[in-house]
Amino acid sequence: MNSVICPVPDEQRPINEYQDLKESWFFRWATLDPVAYIKPIVILWALTWLISAPVAAVSFPPAKHLPQFLLFASAGALVLPGLALLRLYLGWAYVQRRLLDPAVFYEESGWYDGQMWEKPPEVLAQDRLVVNYQVQPILERLKKTFVSIVAMSAIGISIWFFL
Repeated sequence: MNSVICPVPDEQRPINEYQDLKESWFFRWATLDPVAYIKPIVILWALTWLISAPVAAVSFPPAKHLPQFLLFASAGALVLPGLALLRLYLGWAYVQRRLLDPAVFYEESGWYDGQMWEKPPEVLAQDRLVVNYQVQPILERLKKTFVSIVAMSAIGISIWFFL
């Protein structure tokens, strides 16, 4: 955007929204190496397990129904990590959509004066490169994580029916 005069305020430019997301303490989590990415998911799951275990124990006392208790508590513990991952996905998908859009909606001073700016071809090409090489891999990683959670849940449900 160096040679292009852009009327969009800095904080509303898609490339700057991407940079802000990438530097945010929460959204940066999706960009970390695999071990550092999985660690918060496991920590959230373990912390949520501390809440879901007593709830599961009421329905399935561990002394009598240990497998059911473990499955129910583990499934309940997936709620908080699932919500966190969903929030990550929605944030990155929003930035992806803003980067891919050929026109940028922006507000100059408030909600009542919205404008549209058509991106010139060079800006659109730059934004698409950022999506292809930076944002898309993050979204794919998050999708794979969701698939893994669904697969683990399906395995848990299958085990449940055999108990």
